[in-house]
Amino acid sequence: MSDQENVTPTQTARRLEGRRALVTGANSGIGRAIALRLAQEGASVCINFVVNPQAADEVVNEIKAGGGKAFAAQADVTSEEQVDAMIGRAAGDFGGLDILVNNAGMETHHPFLEMPLDAWRKVIDVDLTGAFLCAQRAARLMVKNERGGAIVNITSVHQIIPWGGFAHYCAAKAGMDMMTKTIALELANQKVRVNSVAPGAIATPINRNVWSDPQGLKDLLRKIPSERMGQPEEIASVVAFLCSDEASYVTGAVLYADGGMALYPEFMHGG
Repeated sequence: MSDQENVTPTQTARRLEGRRALVTGANSGIGRAIALRLAQEGASVCINFVVNPQAADEVVNEIKAGGGKAFAAQADVTSEEQVDAMIGRAAGDFGGLDILVNNAGMETHHPFLEMPLDAWRKVIDVDLTGAFLCAQRAARLMVKNERGGAIVNITSVHQIIPWGGFAHYCAAKAGMDMMTKTIALELANQKVRVNSVAPGAIATPINRNVWSDPQGLKDLLRKIPSERMGQPEEIASVVAFLCSDEASYVTGAVLYADGGMALYPEFMHGG
């Protein structure tokens, strides 16, 4: 494996100084890394979570220990009322909202012929409808304050790569991709940029059973031209770029951070 997998920024330019951010599903994995990176770059961050408040508090405390500003907000992103309350609190505490990162998501395994309707609905509700609700409410604030803002949706390589047993997840992520492009088109002339990041195989607690198993990891790495899994911090760095003024002319884009997973690696050696 490359020694790049453990790279973290040693000197972070504070590109987001004074910005106000909300990251959903920010108490673990990719969301946690994103929240910490945005804070390192100067943003105040609302840490959204649904369960495990202790983990959310740990993220908040880490940000505060570094001199940043943060608070935790428990909210189910599928609930209109809870999203409204969370967005309202973030805007109230911070004096506005400049950045939204839609990271909250879930997946469950069900063969298509056996998938219960409630399993389908749950994943679509969290991964797609939740992103819609948060993006709509955040965008309303960004447009109203006339400062604009940046919305980043965390999708997946499975917005384009089918994955047996996860029809609901793939459908939700593909839907997020087209939602990103459509609302980017609508909001471009109102100073709101909307982009997405599509991670590949990232080493997080949710897939520990794969990367902690030597055979499972070996099978996975055959699908990744870079021959390693990504780290949450590598996704966070892409998100931070998209939220910054360095990406001021980027909207409606999807950036794949997947080590080449979406490049049809089975054809790498001639099929």
